[in-house]
Amino acid sequence: MINPFRIGNAIYLRPIERADASVLQHWINDPAVTRTLLAHRPLNLASEEQWIDDLYKTDHEVVLGIVISATDRLIGATGLHQIDYKNRHAQFGIVIGDTHEWNKGYGTEATALMVAYAFETLNLNRVWLHVYETNAYGIKAYEKVGFCKEGVLRQETFRDGRYVDTIAMGMVRSEWAAKRA
Repeated sequence: MINPFRIGNAIYLRPIERADASVLQHWINDPAVTRTLLAHRPLNLASEEQWIDDLYKTDHEVVLGIVISATDRLIGATGLHQIDYKNRHAQFGIVIGDTHEWNKGYGTEATALMVAYAFETLNLNRVWLHVYETNAYGIKAYEKVGFCKEGVLRQETFRDGRYVDTIAMGMVRSEWAAKRA
């Protein structure tokens, strides 16, 4: 393991490094990957490096790489964004950028590790996310970890030539604790 921050069964989470920029750039420029993300325009290497540099200048973002333990290969990234320390909440995000590693449970495991970090270490009370209605695998993974549907933003996003609903999901500390018990 290289610089592990959170360790799971099959994966571990580690800080994103500037050396990861070309891999991240490839994922963000892959339409198969970005159809479930807010990203909608191509990124060059310099902009990806700048984004990584900026991550470590704020306390309101925590972004980690998702790495397969057996191979030490970076396959995705996950993070807590817009961390609000007064109201104790943050937005959750995740991408498994290596399409060969989809549907193997890595996203679910990474989500569980980040939610535990949010509640156990950062002392947050709520973690929330937005997911497109077309992302059935993502919705299933979020529900498995304990996220609940809180609402629908109707026809909020234009994807694949049509408007799709965005589902708002969230989890509060007491729900997470009950699920762990």
